[in-house]
Amino acid sequence: MAKPARPETLAERWDARAPERRLLLWVLFAIGAGFLMVLGALPKDGIAVRWTDLVPPLGFALAFCAAHLLFVAAGFRGDQLLLALVAFLAGIGLLAQFRMGVYAGAGLTLAHLLLPAGVMLLALLAVALMDGRYRPLAAGMWFWAVLSLAILIFVLTTGQRFRGAVYGAGFITPTEGLKLTVVLFAAAWIDRHAKALAKWHTPIPFPPLRAHWPLALFATLLLGLLLVQRDLGLVLILGLALLLQLTAGTKRVGYLVYGALAAGAAGYAVLQLFSHGQRRVASWLDPFADPTGAGWQVLQGLSGMYAGGLWGEGFSQARPRYAPIAESDFIYAVVAEELGFIGSALLLVFFALLCWRLILIAARAKSPFGMLTATGIASVFTVQTLLNVGGVTKAIPITGVTLPFISQGGSSLLVTCLALGLVLAISDGEPKPLKKKTAPARTASTRRRRASAA
Repeated sequence: MAKPARPETLAERWDARAPERRLLLWVLFAIGAGFLMVLGALPKDGIAVRWTDLVPPLGFALAFCAAHLLFVAAGFRGDQLLLALVAFLAGIGLLAQFRMGVYAGAGLTLAHLLLPAGVMLLALLAVALMDGRYRPLAAGMWFWAVLSLAILIFVLTTGQRFRGAVYGAGFITPTEGLKLTVVLFAAAWIDRHAKALAKWHTPIPFPPLRAHWPLALFATLLLGLLLVQRDLGLVLILGLALLLQLTAGTKRVGYLVYGALAAGAAGYAVLQLFSHGQRRVASWLDPFADPTGAGWQVLQGLSGMYAGGLWGEGFSQARPRYAPIAESDFIYAVVAEELGFIGSALLLVFFALLCWRLILIAARAKSPFGMLTATGIASVFTVQTLLNVGGVTKAIPITGVTLPFISQGGSSLLVTCLALGLVLAISDGEPKPLKKKTAPARTASTRRRRASAA
């Protein structure tokens, strides 16, 4: 379906974004009610409410209102559901982090600025790259590849090892940026070589190896360095995203088949070489074998969710006494403890809606590069969500990835906001092609005069 013409007047632009505004108001009302419940329970616990406790909800509300007004002022035509879905998930995350005591202490901290800054980055990037202005990002194909490898090498040479993985200085995670740089490189590469990548050998279907070697070399270096860093979660996220981008760009489902076979063989080899992965699989299969050691995280997370029951103990009523690493890896268990099965299932519904919306934007993209970029970002977001929730609920082994917008993590939040801002820019559509000027039609009298002159 073609995009409507960009509204000209401010009144038209205000009316055009009305659906987004109504959804945002409902979200702000729901999250505001949740904060009133949490703040109202503080005096019962002997904790006085301070003015700094009002900063997180006010900053949250002002940031999303400012983003909406920026879209109105720019005449933005992009998706009108995405911002409201982000607001709801970010609001639940803000409530959970507030309950974890992330914003405790006197005065303002960096934590107070992270979410507003991320929302404004999302909005500014969407407006800056709207109307097809995201397409020049494809020209920096090798820049994104070199930057991705440079980030990994920098972290490995200067970082510090903690809980099996390697972190940057101050325990920051610069590798979160790979979720955007790798997607951009892959989208540009596949867009440029789509025809060659789609020409499979026959009669036995097999991809053309000669056309793949630069991408295969980059993927090998990238995933190999991530394995040295012991970031198994990011290996899975980026590996699956690359496969899904290849499939979307070439319309060859065989990439998923061969990718699954290669992943199975590589996974078996990794488990044989890395004891870190072996311990995680063993604790997943039988956490009771070592309940105070390797299986402790799994068992404590399950205990927290079991304590929540069907309806939960209520926001501000429960205590995250069960879940380990409650503010990041296992925050879904805390949500299940406080909101119960109903509340945690509803949270998954909103995650599913956001993933579906990202996939829909990718399907509707007018340029191949935009489609591939949105596909990669949707893949990263979806796989990361499934890995976190699956690990907490014991559906799969723990991978140590965060839950987008819910877990504590500045790097993850900012990169996710930048990625969704890029998807919003893609959803805005492409500029209208300039109409070619045609020569004026000759009238009958003009033709007669020229004929008589001849």
